[in-house]
Amino acid sequence: MFEGLSNRLEGVFDTLRGRGKLTEADVNAAAREIRIALLEADVALPVAKDLINRVKERAIGEQVLSSVTPGQQVVKIVHDALVETLTPEDGQGALNISGNPPVPILMVGLQGSGKTTTSAKIALRLTSKDKKRVLLASLDTHRPAAQEQLQVLGEQTGVDSLAIVAGQSAVQIAERAMQEGRAGGYDVVILDTAGRLTIDDVLMDEVVAVRDLVKPYETLLVADAMTGQDAVTTATAFDEKVGITGLVLTRVDGDARGGAALSMRGVTGKPVKLLGVGEKMDALESFQPDRIAGRILGMGDVVSLVEKAAEVFDEKEARKVARKLKKGSFDLTDLRNQFQQMNKMGGLQGLMSMLPGAGNMKKQMAAAGMDEKKIKHQIAIIDSMTPQERAIPNLIKANRKKRIAAGSGTTIQQVNELLKQFDKASKMMKRMKKMGGKGGFPGMPGGGMPDMGNMDPAELQEMLTKSGLDPKSLPKMPGGLPPGFKS
Repeated sequence: MFEGLSNRLEGVFDTLRGRGKLTEADVNAAAREIRIALLEADVALPVAKDLINRVKERAIGEQVLSSVTPGQQVVKIVHDALVETLTPEDGQGALNISGNPPVPILMVGLQGSGKTTTSAKIALRLTSKDKKRVLLASLDTHRPAAQEQLQVLGEQTGVDSLAIVAGQSAVQIAERAMQEGRAGGYDVVILDTAGRLTIDDVLMDEVVAVRDLVKPYETLLVADAMTGQDAVTTATAFDEKVGITGLVLTRVDGDARGGAALSMRGVTGKPVKLLGVGEKMDALESFQPDRIAGRILGMGDVVSLVEKAAEVFDEKEARKVARKLKKGSFDLTDLRNQFQQMNKMGGLQGLMSMLPGAGNMKKQMAAAGMDEKKIKHQIAIIDSMTPQERAIPNLIKANRKKRIAAGSGTTIQQVNELLKQFDKASKMMKRMKKMGGKGGFPGMPGGGMPDMGNMDPAELQEMLTKSGLDPKSLPKMPGGLPPGFKS
């Protein structure tokens, strides 16, 4: 979502980093470019002006203008200003489910924003992470099959849903849901209200009546990040008439320009609590202002990446793969498993967005022809092989390649490409095994990995050269390579 804004800001910061000393005119010019970037990303004008004023006030000072690394100082100032803009008041960032059970959560929003799916995602999150008993209830009596849709999503996620009774109004369904919640010993009741294509009095009156009846602990507005400034208008209208406590942005994994997240928080004063980052039911993230600011500025979000890895990776499987890597016996089954693990973590694009220097890496990957579709094709190719072929790729000759290509819906050329890549990777692993004796780098206790952060640049370059890696192929990181390192 933030890719366009990130790329634009990265260009501004690269210009600043190339200067040994900044003048007030340099800061003003950079601030103007940042302001344009924010406006192009659909950030509301008042929010953009407030953010730029804060940046200029802090940047035009003796500490920055006379700094040894003025460019980096400005990046930090912009980062801090973004965090302040996105950070809610104390205690408002997380979902409030600490009341007497059953705690009602009211889901509101326009039709098509992903409200029903988000209701099921939140229910799954509360049951799996917070170990809460959740009841789903659809109050949408207007959209055909809306209640059935939530019921199906409940079955898919293993979350209970309220039985459908024809002819009841939204208020009657809400009352029955709360009764069922109390009788069934549920911790949380999620009430999915009806939506409209546009805001109207009938919609608002119905939501207000339900709100007055259940007195929700949370009233969450679900907004589509793709709608840009319209999402801010919707949020303002719902807040004025219903009173929302937080925001959930959906389709964050799309090509939205990213301004909605900044604008909605800045204009309404309400916190963005959750982000819908994909179509899968577990594709829901907590909104962490400092991490989002890092992604916007191309600093990555390594903490979220580690958390995702901890959720997805099987420790026993990881150790097994590590042992095979050490022995140089990594096969195509292992490669397929790694591809699948990566898909569970959000795919190639999802991982790249969390790594520092993501913009440069994405460009290099695009130039190399790497994309999500290619990885899916490679998984299909490996799935079309026999267990013996996966273990011994050298068995795969012309007739087998033809069969594998037909079975996976790919071409013989794509099969050859996968085998060639795997062969290169295998040779590199064998070289690294020879270097470390027991599978690591020379000179390291137990053949382990060296601490690259504390290595002499010349030593690091020599190590990479010996391992067969080309330093020029390494992705560019913010701030460049360490001093003395040749690229």
